[in-house]
Amino acid sequence: MTTALITGATAGIGAAFARRLARDGHNLVLVARDTERLERQAAELHDHHGVEAAVLTADLATEEGIAACEERLADRRHPVEMLVNNAGFGLKGSFPDVPIADELRMLRVHCEAVLRMTTAAVGPMRSRGRGGIVNVASVAAFVPRGTYGASKAWVVQFSQGAARDLAGSGVRIMALCPGFVRTEFHQRAGMGTSDIPGWMWLDADRVVDAGLRDLARGKSLSVPDPRYKALLGATKLVPRGVLGGVSSRAGRKYGPKRDS
Repeated sequence: MTTALITGATAGIGAAFARRLARDGHNLVLVARDTERLERQAAELHDHHGVEAAVLTADLATEEGIAACEERLADRRHPVEMLVNNAGFGLKGSFPDVPIADELRMLRVHCEAVLRMTTAAVGPMRSRGRGGIVNVASVAAFVPRGTYGASKAWVVQFSQGAARDLAGSGVRIMALCPGFVRTEFHQRAGMGTSDIPGWMWLDADRVVDAGLRDLARGKSLSVPDPRYKALLGATKLVPRGVLGGVSSRAGRKYGPKRDS
C-alpha cells in the first residue's frame, strides 16, 4: 500500500482527504495538534477501511512541529507517496488590528510549513519517479484579502511554479482552491453564517473528490466547483478595490478558525 501524509487531518477538508484516501486503500500519517482526536480518528479509519493510520502530533506554527513532519517525509524506508498540506487558519479582524504575532504564525503555517514540507517530500518522490502533493489554498488567493489572502496567493504561485519545475519527473503538485466549505469550525467558534447564500457552500467530500480528479489529470490548479470558477471569472471584470472590500468584510465575519 502507498502512504499519504495529511496535515490538519482531524476535521474539514483534511478529514475528508483522510476518509477518501483510506477508502482508496492508502495507509495514512495523520498530522494535527490534538493527540486524542488523532488517535480516535486513526482507529476509526483502520476499523472501517483496514488501512494503517499513524498519528503524528505536531503544531506547524512551531519549529518543532515542522521539523517532525520534515523528518517523516524524508524517511525513505517508509516512503510517503502523497502529501496533503491542509493545515491552516484565519484571523478575524483587519490590518493592522490583528496582532503581528498572529500574522507571523499564519505565515509560518501557510507558507513556511508548506515550503519546507513540500521540499522534504519532493526529494524522495523524484528519486522514485512518482508522487503527488496537494497544497490547500483558497479562492481568497485571487482577491485582496490581507495576510490570509496573500498567504494563499503565495501557496498558489509556489505550487504552480513548482509543478512546472517538476514537469516530467513523475511528481505532481497542485494548489486546491475551494470557497466556503461546510465544517464544524463555524459552529465551534460561534460564527454566524446565516447571511451566506446556500449556493456558496461546498461539501468537503466533494471538494476532495474534485481535487483528486484534477490532480490525476495533471492540473496544477483546482477550483473544485463550477460556481466558484464562474465567480473567479467574474473577478476579472470587477475593480479590485470593490472586490477587496467585499472579501475583507466577509472574511472578518465568516473567516475560518484554525484547523486542528
